[in-house]
Amino acid sequence: MTQPPALLVIDVGNTHAVIGLYRDEVLQAHWRLSSKTPRTEDEMWNHLRLWTEEAGFSAKQIGGVVISSVVPAIQSVLIRMSREKLNLEPLVVSADLPLDMSILYEPASAVGADRICNAVAGFHRYGGPLIVVDFGTATTFDVVSASGDYLGGVIALGLMGASEELHRISAKLPRVALDFPGSVVGKTTEASMQSGILWGTLAMVDGMVRRIKKELGAPNAVVVGTGGIARIFHDKSEEIQYVAPFLTLDGMRIIYNHVRSSR
Repeated sequence: MTQPPALLVIDVGNTHAVIGLYRDEVLQAHWRLSSKTPRTEDEMWNHLRLWTEEAGFSAKQIGGVVISSVVPAIQSVLIRMSREKLNLEPLVVSADLPLDMSILYEPASAVGADRICNAVAGFHRYGGPLIVVDFGTATTFDVVSASGDYLGGVIALGLMGASEELHRISAKLPRVALDFPGSVVGKTTEASMQSGILWGTLAMVDGMVRRIKKELGAPNAVVVGTGGIARIFHDKSEEIQYVAPFLTLDGMRIIYNHVRSSR
């Protein structure tokens, strides 16, 4: 029986790029690499070719490519790689696409592609009103109405940024692991920093979600956490109901299928 073509999705953030391979609606494999290291299209292709082969796929089985990027230089490399190595014109996520979601942001083009993907996938999976909290380089909040409109959101300093900034501004403060300490009141410098970063972020997230719910007049809005470290907040948060680590990738798949069906 002939297998349907695979869909390659590439989400490029300021710190990491997350790459996934879908067949139908199932994420078959995923990988992560630094987005801070400059790479040519040949170097990027070598990574992808090896990974996809290890996952049991060949380049010939890839029938589509979707790129969500907040780093223009890497986006250009990925577009060339898709054209030259796969002979495929990639779909680049932006607010200009027919998204089946109104973007009520000024200007709409300023919304990050990853935030669009989160909103689309979150609404598709959970409905609205919806708040998506993405724990990435920045901690972002994306808000979707009950009718599926993208209303806007919040951008705050992320965990890695907070940790690095504390270390940078004070020579005596070390870099610390992003692990919750046993208590809020730290008994060591490391535990005190971890408390400020982790418990502080949690307090900000829960407090911000409550404020958003109040502003929307939607106390029962669904709250979803995503991003690589969202899971560490799930059990401790009073507001996050679900964790979907690959929500961005799923949004890319949904957008690709919607755009293809609308053409």
